[in-house]
Amino acid sequence: MASKTAVLAVYIFAFVIGLPSNLLACYSFLRKVRQKPVPIDILLLNLTLSDLFFLLFLPFKMVEAAQDHIWNLPYFLCPLVNFLFYSSIYLSTLFLMGVSVERYLCVAHPVKHKLNRRPTYARVASVIFWFLACSHCLSIVYVVEYYGHEKKEEEIRCYSNFSTNQLHIVLPFRLELSIVLFAIPFVVTFFCYVSVIRILTIMPNIKPNKKQRAVGLALATLLNYVIAFAPYNISHIVGFFQNTEPLWREETFFLTSLNTTLDPVIFFFSSATIRQSFNACWLRLRSFVVSLCCSCCISAPECSANTAGGGQLSASNTLDLAGTSTPIPYSKSATSEA
Repeated sequence: MASKTAVLAVYIFAFVIGLPSNLLACYSFLRKVRQKPVPIDILLLNLTLSDLFFLLFLPFKMVEAAQDHIWNLPYFLCPLVNFLFYSSIYLSTLFLMGVSVERYLCVAHPVKHKLNRRPTYARVASVIFWFLACSHCLSIVYVVEYYGHEKKEEEIRCYSNFSTNQLHIVLPFRLELSIVLFAIPFVVTFFCYVSVIRILTIMPNIKPNKKQRAVGLALATLLNYVIAFAPYNISHIVGFFQNTEPLWREETFFLTSLNTTLDPVIFFFSSATIRQSFNACWLRLRSFVVSLCCSCCISAPECSANTAGGGQLSASNTLDLAGTSTPIPYSKSATSEA
């Protein structure tokens, strides 16, 4: 069983990296969809929203992990938090499949896809995906949590330690989840991206950077499936055939939070809007850090003396560097003088 420190480290890493990157992606997609909605942006916006639902309730899981998986929070939050967590997992698999299908149609059937590409189709697909994931998870979480559940006030384990009657419901339902909402989307996604890479490889008029982005998108998506989703859903299959809940299932559950850090990589390879937003945010952040360092150096007496002696960059030159978007290499003369 994974240590409490390891679980908390993964949760904190996912929260710190995933929340700001998904908020930035959500803001960028909202602006793009309002100005000119296209299917790929609608699908990616919904994927971002599912990640944000996951991240907003992740602190509850942090508290649970810190208390050795004992649920000391109000009991009504137990099924609610788990419902949102499980829904977010399978929303991600479905929308990743939707993105892969859209990319495949764009490459394999460009003319027909361009003529028939309408935002309405993406909106309808999004509604279906939300309904499939939420209806499945809502029924299993709330039905099982309150069916034959004997609550002990002194020690409550949320969605765990099932009775025999509960396992008769949980195990077949988990098997259905792993097949319908994980295995099928994974097979479709794998087929689409392999086909996309194969088609782009044999097309000589495609620019190398576009081929590299397609390969990066495929690898990031498949890596997401393999790391974040596969172990968790394999535990469902193993549990069904063993007629019990595997002891290592908890280790697979906290890995699903890494999905929120891998999805922004998919956004980067999928959308030029996100690439521009991430680049602009990175330049602003770098400029702010450099300006802050300059202010600290200028206010320091020893730095001021060094600057007056000409051995370091002057304040004006340093501020000029802060506003540049590309680093300036050292010249031989500057290196020798230093």
